[in-house]
Amino acid sequence: MAEETQKPEASSAPAVAATEKPSTEEVVVEKPVDEKEPSPAPDPVAEAPEKPGPTEEQAPVEAVEAEKPKAVEVVGITQSVSYKEETTIVSELPEAQKKALDELKQLVQEAINKNEFTLSPPPPPPPAPAKEEEKPSESEPAKTEKVEEKTEEKVEEKTEERVEEKTEKKVEEKVEVKEEKPAASSAAEEPKPIETEPANPTPPPEEKIEVKEEKVEVQEEETKVEAALEKATAVDEDGAKTVEAIEETVVAASSAPASAAEPEETKTEETPAPPPPPPEEVSIWGIPLLVDERSDVILLKFLRARDFKVKDAFAMIKNTVRWRKEFGIEALLEEDLGSEYDKIVYMHGFDKEGHPVCYNAYSAFHDKELYQSCFGDEKKRVKFLRWRIQFLEKSIRKFDFTPGGISTIFQVNDLKDSPWLGRKEIRQALNLLQDNYPEFVSRQAFINVPWWYLAFNRIISPFLTQRTKSKFEFARPAKSVETLFKYIAPEQVPIQYGGLSKKGEFTVSDCVTEATVKLTSKHTVEIPVTESCILAWELRAVGWDVSYGAEFVPDAEGGYTIIVSKSRKVTPSDDPVISEIFEIGEPGKVVITVDNQTSKKKKLLYRFKTKPIS
Repeated sequence: MAEETQKPEASSAPAVAATEKPSTEEVVVEKPVDEKEPSPAPDPVAEAPEKPGPTEEQAPVEAVEAEKPKAVEVVGITQSVSYKEETTIVSELPEAQKKALDELKQLVQEAINKNEFTLSPPPPPPPAPAKEEEKPSESEPAKTEKVEEKTEEKVEEKTEERVEEKTEKKVEEKVEVKEEKPAASSAAEEPKPIETEPANPTPPPEEKIEVKEEKVEVQEEETKVEAALEKATAVDEDGAKTVEAIEETVVAASSAPASAAEPEETKTEETPAPPPPPPEEVSIWGIPLLVDERSDVILLKFLRARDFKVKDAFAMIKNTVRWRKEFGIEALLEEDLGSEYDKIVYMHGFDKEGHPVCYNAYSAFHDKELYQSCFGDEKKRVKFLRWRIQFLEKSIRKFDFTPGGISTIFQVNDLKDSPWLGRKEIRQALNLLQDNYPEFVSRQAFINVPWWYLAFNRIISPFLTQRTKSKFEFARPAKSVETLFKYIAPEQVPIQYGGLSKKGEFTVSDCVTEATVKLTSKHTVEIPVTESCILAWELRAVGWDVSYGAEFVPDAEGGYTIIVSKSRKVTPSDDPVISEIFEIGEPGKVVITVDNQTSKKKKLLYRFKTKPIS
């Protein structure tokens, strides 16, 4: 039961103040509660508040510099203040980027028309021996020409030789006949030596007969020579026909192998080639390419990942599409991989610009059993990787890819007690995500950063682009909560990271008020109430180690002050959030007091709301 004390007269308040020890006190008076329900907080997705100015972001950086001078250069390298997320509206792009986008769209369209995203790569060219075997068939016409030329030459030579031989014979025979005629006439003119022998008249007739026979033979030879000459002339006239006949014979003989190979070619030509398949619809993350303006947002991600080098961006798109088919992304979305990894990677709330926030709790890997369940053997590594990709795919499918929409995430990496991130298994997973999910992170916040990671970042920083480094934000354990609150409202931050987001009476639509409790001072919050209602409030001092108390003071004179919660010391080991519900039957105010007697200032978070009495 709440303790009651009678409210003193007008001088009671000063008297109470006089009994307290001297200290600085700050009083915050909230607006009167005259409505049953406060107006709901704006949805961070629908209304994105303006980015904090450079002066607001400078304070945490200066605090880090004061705490550890070595971390000054590391924080300075990130230059997160200068970061600004690029536009996804094509009309707002510079001309050079518009031109690069048009060129990439043309390459993608040509690849879709040629089915380069779906067909297997072309087969390699035939080996060298096959080309050498084809050379004889190509040189056959040349050989045929040579054979024809030789044949013509042989025919001409034989014809000439025959004509010459016959001509020579005719001339020689004529000469012999002329010489024999004078001998025959002289023999006839000479007297007969023996007249008494009339019985032997045969010799002279025999000579005449021989001469006649020689003449007949000469005539026959002349006839043959003339016939030969006529034939030679006919050969000259019909030489072309003879050569053509020889050519036909030679060509028929030489083209026999070619004609044997013709049937195979004819068969191949006779079979009509199947028509090319119609262009297949190519989609990435559920968005078909080159169908509507959402495709421009996706293509811009690949262009920015490759510094607007069109050919490199196009190669990255082809590799991503190929990898997604080989990995079976669409089927992976339907698999049930359990929930044992949910505390390692999870989505929770939105940042002040409406980006969904993804928490990577690498600190969970400090648990050896959990680490072994993820990376103990090849089968476990594959399962965890598939779960991580499935989680990312499902998260991306919820994005708004219309120009100007939210298509990136705010990523928080908790490195508290985390293992060395250079381990092979983790690096392989990170490389795979980087190659196939470009430009999906608006900012990377590294919290609870150990000393070794700052040194590691100092080594790799020269190899990172300025654009990449501008997305990084590093915070040591003492500044982690403050860093998160720069980008994420406290009602959106989980309890374990210093916020007030948890299941219970309040939701993310109930806004949180932030205040700072100075060292060795008190901070008072007054909540006025104008009618009977049920008042609920939540309060948290980050790091605690302060005293907390609450009381109700009625407005009526002579009323009694009701102690709602006695003042008590709250330590970091206690429940991080104090939740109270108090039924009020008359107008008045609830006064909450937080006393900080430590040498460090404290961040105070609180919110409240009323409900009607049923």
